[in-house]
Amino acid sequence: MPTLENSLILTAYIMIFLTGLPANLLALRAFVGRVRQPHPAPIHILLLSLTLADLLLLLLLPFKMVEAASDFLWHLPELLCAVTGFGFYSSIYCSVWLLAAISIERYLGVAFPVRYKLSRRPVYGVIAALVSWILSFGHCTIVIITQYLNSTQRLTNGSSIMCYENFTAEQLEVVIPVRLELFLVLFLIPMAVTIFCYWRFVWVMLTQPHVGAQRRRRAVGLAVVTLLNFLVCFGPYNVSHLVGFHTKVSPKWRAEAVVLSSLNASLDPLLFYFSSSAVRRAFGKGLQALRHRGSSLLGRRGKETAEVANVDRGVSQTEGAPSSDYTTD
Repeated sequence: MPTLENSLILTAYIMIFLTGLPANLLALRAFVGRVRQPHPAPIHILLLSLTLADLLLLLLLPFKMVEAASDFLWHLPELLCAVTGFGFYSSIYCSVWLLAAISIERYLGVAFPVRYKLSRRPVYGVIAALVSWILSFGHCTIVIITQYLNSTQRLTNGSSIMCYENFTAEQLEVVIPVRLELFLVLFLIPMAVTIFCYWRFVWVMLTQPHVGAQRRRRAVGLAVVTLLNFLVCFGPYNVSHLVGFHTKVSPKWRAEAVVLSSLNASLDPLLFYFSSSAVRRAFGKGLQALRHRGSSLLGRRGKETAEVANVDRGVSQTEGAPSSDYTTD
C-alpha cells in the first residue's frame, strides 16, 4: 500500500493528466490549423512545439502514476525507466526554453512592431523550436547514461528498482554537477530572459494609449501565467539541483518538486488562451459542445438551449474577428 504522501502525489498526477490532456489536445488542433496556413507566424510554431512538449509529458504521466502507486518502486521493465525519465525531464526543460523563446517573440512584436513584421519568417520559429528540443534532449541524456551505469540501486529481492534514485557516492560525483548545469543553463538563463522580456512587454502594452483594455488584460495575464510557470512549476525542482550541489545528496522532497513541474502541462493551456485567438475559439467551441451535451442529457432543448447557442455563436463570431494579438496573431 502506498503511503499517504505517495497517495497525494498519485492524486496530483491524475488531476494533472485529466485537466491537461483535453486542454492541450484542443490547443494542438488549433495550432496545427494555424501552422498549416500559408506563412504561419513564428509564435504559432513555438506554441505548437510547447503543446507537443506538454503532450509528451502527459503521455508519460501514467508511468509516473504506476511508480507513485507502487511506493516509487519500479516494477516495469528497466528500459521503460530510462525512456520515461529521459522523455519526462526533456519535455520539462524544452518547455522552459520554449517559454523563453515565446517571451522574446512577444517583446519584439510590441517593442519593434514595424521592423518585426517586415523581418519575421516561419523558419525563425522552427529554428528556435529545434534549438529548444536539442538543448533539452541533449542535456537529459544524463538520465539514460546514469541509468545504464547502474545508477539506480536494485532492491534486495532483485525484482524491482527505484528509478533514477539511490545514487552511490561515485555516481553522485557525476550527477550532482550535471544537475547544477541544468539549473544554470536550462532554468536560470531562460528565466532571466523571460522576466526581462515580459517586463518590457507589459510596460509597452500598458503605456501605449492605442492599446485597448482587453489586450492589456491579456498581456498581464500572459505574463502572470508564465511567471507562475517558472516560480511554482519549474522553480522547486531546479532549486533541488542547487540544494543537492550544496549538500552533496539528493533532497528528499524532489518527488514533490517533480509533481509541481508536471503541473506546467495544466497551466500552459492558460498561456495558450491568452496568446492566441485560435485557441480561444477552440475552447469556446469546446464549452459550447459541453453545454449542448449537458442540455441534451437533461432534456432541455427548447428555448433555453437556443438562447445559449445564440450567445455562444455571438462570442465565437467576436473571437473570430481579425485580431492582431500583440501584432503576431
